[in-house]
Amino acid sequence: MTTDDSVSRTAHVSVAADRIDPATGGLIIDGWGIVPQFQHTRTEHGMIAWATFEGRPPMLTTVERATGPAEDTPLTLGELAASLARVVGVEVPLGPPIGEGPHLMRRLRGGNTRLADRYRAGRVLLIGDAAHVHSAIGGPGLNLGLQDAANLAWKLAATVHGHAPDGLLDSYETERRPVAQRVTMSTQAQLVLVGPGSDVTALRVLFGELLAKPANARHIAALLAGSDVRYDPGPAGSELAGRWAEDLVLHTGSGAVRLAELTVSARPLLLDFTGTLGEVAARWADRVDVVNAKVADGETTALLVRPDCYVAWASTAERPDARELAATLKHYFGAPSDGPGQR
Repeated sequence: MTTDDSVSRTAHVSVAADRIDPATGGLIIDGWGIVPQFQHTRTEHGMIAWATFEGRPPMLTTVERATGPAEDTPLTLGELAASLARVVGVEVPLGPPIGEGPHLMRRLRGGNTRLADRYRAGRVLLIGDAAHVHSAIGGPGLNLGLQDAANLAWKLAATVHGHAPDGLLDSYETERRPVAQRVTMSTQAQLVLVGPGSDVTALRVLFGELLAKPANARHIAALLAGSDVRYDPGPAGSELAGRWAEDLVLHTGSGAVRLAELTVSARPLLLDFTGTLGEVAARWADRVDVVNAKVADGETTALLVRPDCYVAWASTAERPDARELAATLKHYFGAPSDGPGQR
């Protein structure tokens, strides 16, 4: 969904030295206050952002709900200053940037939110910004694109190597498109909350009350961080399955090691805390690494982690169910092969 009801103006500028707060680097506006650096500061008439960089001129951005000049009309410093005056209600003297360029002077109209109907068409797969475009507010795009890549990479590798089970490559879209849909929903909601108007101010007050409750704050924090993602739990359907694998400290025969250190191989990992699963895991030894270890805390007795660091299967039983494990290994990593394999 593309909208055209807002105009963003950004430029390198100069201001008098006494207009920069010496303690914070914020922009001092007489009769209004200090615009902090590297934040989106909302007013009832729009939004302003201010940033200073060593060796570069300061950068100023305003956002308004307005039509503005035609897109092919170049932005001018006067237009930006007029926009700033409307947003903060006070005129602020702005000068041209000092120093060598190139200097930024840009106007953008509207917001661009789009989500591909399909992530795969035969041998063509979409990833990152090719699959989803949304506002950068809150900064979720980097995490979203990286997790797309991590999700697709191991499934594509399994397909190339010929041991991917049926439907594995198609599960890239099944798992990742709903995540992108949720991120675009979140960014659209945030854009509403930073918009101008007294009605939006009232909505922000209500959201502030809701976020004062810890459970709500945790919910929104997980949404913004992308840590609330959960995929289909697979054939075993354990409580942890489909969730991000939290980092653990594992105690092995060669000392302590973090789970994060073991995942650099980009191979599936079976963490066996009971020492009873080596025989079943050996049938997938060509593509699954087994680590015998102990953990200091927790009820989990075994954990199968996908290459993208999501849990495929977990057990809390004193003797984990080998048949459940075998079904999950086949579901995600294909048919077993013969051969030894435990390390």
